Amino acid sequence: MHQKIINIGNIKLGAGCPIVLIAGPCVIESEKIVMHTAETVSRYADRLKIPYIFKASFDKANRTSIASFRGPGMEAGLKLLNKVKKEFGVPVLTDIHLPEQAIPVSETADIIQIPAFLCRQTDLLVAAAQTGKPVNIKKGQFMAPWDMKNAADKVLTSGNSAVMLTERGTCFGYNNLVVDMTSLVEMGKLGFPVIFDATHSVQKPGAMGESSGGNSEYVGYLAQAATAVGIAGLFLEVHPEPGEALSDGSNMIALDELERLLIIVKELDTVIKYKNWGS
Repeated sequence: MHQKIINIGNIKLGAGCPIVLIAGPCVIESEKIVMHTAETVSRYADRLKIPYIFKASFDKANRTSIASFRGPGMEAGLKLLNKVKKEFGVPVLTDIHLPEQAIPVSETADIIQIPAFLCRQTDLLVAAAQTGKPVNIKKGQFMAPWDMKNAADKVLTSGNSAVMLTERGTCFGYNNLVVDMTSLVEMGKLGFPVIFDATHSVQKPGAMGESSGGNSEYVGYLAQAATAVGIAGLFLEVHPEPGEALSDGSNMIALDELERLLIIVKELDTVIKYKNWGS
């Protein structure tokens, strides 16, 4: 896919560069879980020579129920993300839900992420763009891939050309998502690096009544399929014990299962990028 290159620290993302891993727990639950996850994934990534960006949310403002765990909040969350950066030397990504969060978050985050439900919120996109940091826009479950051009244009016209687009599944009836792999190709035609979120793509929104369900057994299959398309990055939510996670446990993958998947992804990416398929 013809995509520009975005520089994130010493990582190059897009335009035929090796696949980048974006991974971490859904939400910051505790310092112990965050640091253990960051250390373990960093070790796997170093061993496999896969560029790695840590991700976690300080606030999950779009939880199904008002009683759901949201996270520690911005101040405590950013402090912990900064600790991850310093101890493991990796860039960090986190999301914002309000325009006024953009500037303080940009002082720590290397990438600012726009949640899927908010991908059309002009003020949020403009605020993220004006920080000068790369902006990862997750495609809304209700959006066609080509319609993401309008979301990207809101960042571009605000003076920021470092745009990434992430596929995370499309609404398929009630409480279900489906992944159209041609969406990755269509968004790639817009010229921006395309990321595939393999874990949210197996989510079943609101399926448990007051929480979302998921089907984590399909994460590996979708990750492999998307890698074979030629994506710039793979987004995975991981947790030491998904069954005990406070958010999205049913669609996250266990930390001790990650390396096996990354070995396959690395091999597939090397083949597809070497053969220049689709270029």
